[in-house]
Amino acid sequence: MSVLTEISQDGKKLTISIKGRFDFAKHQEFRQSYEDKELSAIVLDLRETTYLDSSALGMLLLLRDHAGGDDSDIRVVNSSNDVRKILAISNFDKLFDIR
Repeated sequence: MSVLTEISQDGKKLTISIKGRFDFAKHQEFRQSYEDKELSAIVLDLRETTYLDSSALGMLLLLRDHAGGDDSDIRVVNSSNDVRKILAISNFDKLFDIR
């Protein structure tokens, strides 16, 4: 599995970890990781993400919409310099808390 999930003990925070390439091939698995869950916070751990493409950016927007749009609490953590550049060029640093 290349999309791993972990829910906090209180059931309010979801951590999603992406391994390898984050592209359209992970669309269904990524969507299933957060669908049908009532969460107050989401952490997207990109420590093991080697690449992301435009479809991954679209999936992040869908996640943001699902989590409440402007009111969502989504943190993107542990991204490599290359992944961070893609997020910055796409202005995702204005939509997500990127650390």
